[in-house]
Amino acid sequence: QVQLVESGGGLVQPGGSLRLSCAASRTTFRIADMGWYRQAPGKPRELVATTIETDNAYYADSVKGRFTISRDDAKNTVALEMNSLKPEDTAVYYCHVVYAGYDYWGQGTQVTVSS
Repeated sequence: QVQLVESGGGLVQPGGSLRLSCAASRTTFRIADMGWYRQAPGKPRELVATTIETDNAYYADSVKGRFTISRDDAKNTVALEMNSLKPEDTAVYYCHVVYAGYDYWGQGTQVTVSS
């Protein structure tokens, strides 16, 4: 069982920046995938960015060049640096990890981009 605690959401103006953080509980083995999804009202949950076992990062086309994902395996944390935010980035952002073949989700943190 892995518990995830997210922080860092909020309200920001278009063009602004936010940093999301997610801390996973201690694990026996290295967490495989660590990443972020988001879900806007009336839309399905979508992948934003993730780091896979080989530490390669993957980004959705809509956030490439604006968002940066980073992980610290020593601390079991993953962060998402979001720059040049747009109103269409407004959503609930969820931390997601894959560990021992199971998917785990954070509780979600609201990101609102509005003037």
